[in-house]
Amino acid sequence: MTTILLISLFVCFVVQSIAEGIWGGRVDKWFALSIQGLKDWRVYQLVTFQFMHGGWMHLLGNMFTLYFVGRAMEETMGRWGLLKLYLLSGTVGGLLQIAVAFTFPTYFDHNVVGASAGIFGLVAAFAMRAPDQPVTLLIYFIFPVTFTAKVFLLIFAFLSVGGIVGALMPHPVLSNIAHAAHLGGMITGIFYMRWAAKTPSTFEFWRPFARRNPPKRELVSATPRRAWRSASKPVEDLPPAEFISREVDPILEKISAQGIHSLTERERQVLEAARNKMAKR
Repeated sequence: MTTILLISLFVCFVVQSIAEGIWGGRVDKWFALSIQGLKDWRVYQLVTFQFMHGGWMHLLGNMFTLYFVGRAMEETMGRWGLLKLYLLSGTVGGLLQIAVAFTFPTYFDHNVVGASAGIFGLVAAFAMRAPDQPVTLLIYFIFPVTFTAKVFLLIFAFLSVGGIVGALMPHPVLSNIAHAAHLGGMITGIFYMRWAAKTPSTFEFWRPFARRNPPKRELVSATPRRAWRSASKPVEDLPPAEFISREVDPILEKISAQGIHSLTERERQVLEAARNKMAKR
């Protein structure tokens, strides 16, 4: 899915550039996100703006971030979970940007384009999953600066809030960056991961990096007959080939379809047993 999104962003930008050469500003009017567009019931702009960009550097910066964060999150969430969070973060980010611009007309009166809101949702989700994971940021694609994932997220959240506040001051500091869209994407990523993890307390949302015990899940097998046969004989006593085909292969298929986060405790133990069996061969 990460590869599909990367190709989609590139192809859409090429089509956008060609279309702008033919129809000019009408392309932005139709497909970029704007207050007037939503007033005219062009609700589809909440999706189309996420696949448009303001230039090659804007596109390459977003693709660079999506490549690294998207791959990591796809392994955790699965391909459809990744796509759902990406589009949801982009949509919520776009709505927040429009809400702020509508409330404060002088804040940001430009059309909104870019995948940044969706990508920041993935960045926030990554920081939730692995808050202490080192992340290297290449400033201008040259100078490397390394932070932990949670510090990386907090820095960009601070910059987004600062950008919004600065634009609303009596002597505003305006820019063409949709800070509210970025912030909306990050908030969506945080809330999505807390909701997906079934947090027992609403107040836990205010401690996004707090360590939590994984939720207990009942073992539900898509192949009950196979599971019944396995239960009749201890896993450790099965021959390696039979163990792989009967126990490991279904788990690998589940990881491919739903992501590694979907595994139960028993399935993780089976994979560990498989590793030990292979080490003894």
